Amino acid sequence: MKPNNENEPVEVFAGTSWQAEMVKSLLENAEIEAFLNDGIVGTLAPWWAAPGGAGSVRVFVSGESYDEAKLIVNEYETNLKEE
Repeated sequence: MKPNNENEPVEVFAGTSWQAEMVKSLLENAEIEAFLNDGIVGTLAPWWAAPGGAGSVRVFVSGESYDEAKLIVNEYETNLKEE
């Protein structure tokens, strides 16, 4: 989802706690600030954070970093599929 405002946080990824931490690390290595949402609840009780518990931990970036962050996330997801 493309942001309406460059200052608004925007979700770029949703997955397990491990996947979300990996994506956050990749983004931070590219000097993009990122934060996790539902990290504890998504790990301990994922069905409370997301339907069926899938994609329970979400990664957010600022709207101005969205395009660059989405490229990194897409590359990560492509690499997951190739394994």
